[in-house]
Amino acid sequence: MNFVKVETIEDHVQKITIDKEKSLNALNTEVLDELKVLLESEDVKNARLVFIDSAGDKAFVAGADIAEMKAFTSAQAASFSKLGHYVFSLFEHLSAVTISLVDGYTLGGGFELALSTDIILATEKSMFGLPEVSLGLIPGFGGTQRLSRSLGLHLAKYLTLTGEMLSANDLCEKGLVAKVFKTKEDLIKYSDKLKDKVLLKGPYAVKVAKQTIHKGFSLEFKDSLELEKQEFSLLFGTKENQEGVSAFLEKRKPNFAKSETK
Repeated sequence: MNFVKVETIEDHVQKITIDKEKSLNALNTEVLDELKVLLESEDVKNARLVFIDSAGDKAFVAGADIAEMKAFTSAQAASFSKLGHYVFSLFEHLSAVTISLVDGYTLGGGFELALSTDIILATEKSMFGLPEVSLGLIPGFGGTQRLSRSLGLHLAKYLTLTGEMLSANDLCEKGLVAKVFKTKEDLIKYSDKLKDKVLLKGPYAVKVAKQTIHKGFSLEFKDSLELEKQEFSLLFGTKENQEGVSAFLEKRKPNFAKSETK
């Protein structure tokens, strides 16, 4: 791996870092290929929590690599977009809880990457935007679709059609960014606490909750409620459920380590 690193923080917790600071962590084919390999690895696929971070303090990811894209034919651009869609879909559909640790400019492909994760934490200096129209292009890694589903149609149109940027505080008010921190150090401290919160929950329940949200989002409302009912009822009687309920009634912390997770 030349530009993407992965480390095991603790059991079931992985941290992926894009380390391409000189180019503001821009996404090119090589970076996407390396992310693809890591996201398909057993360590990441079996994790309960995956952080995505980046090198430096200027940008989380400042976009796709324009120098590489300049020479693309239409066919090459289609392959590049297809690769980005595949990699970001891997992020979106991991069974793990995925958390973006954003510090700095998060533009174009970087914004699209953050949108594919479950939770976005950001420093107050971070700025988000889709500037592709300034290049005579449109977002190609899912931004035209995920942003409207996350922020609503009209605000997504505003950002996409104007190329304007919004701050982390702006997007926190809109509900897209979960929390904003003064410094990266503060963000990391909070992410460690959040890690512990996630790991204390029923692992299978967290997995099913995430899957149910994703599946239900594309269904008619009545069908999504039926899906929720089915998934809710199937959790009853599992060892994980029994341990969680018993711990609550006995006023103690649950120990899910020995309970079934599937």
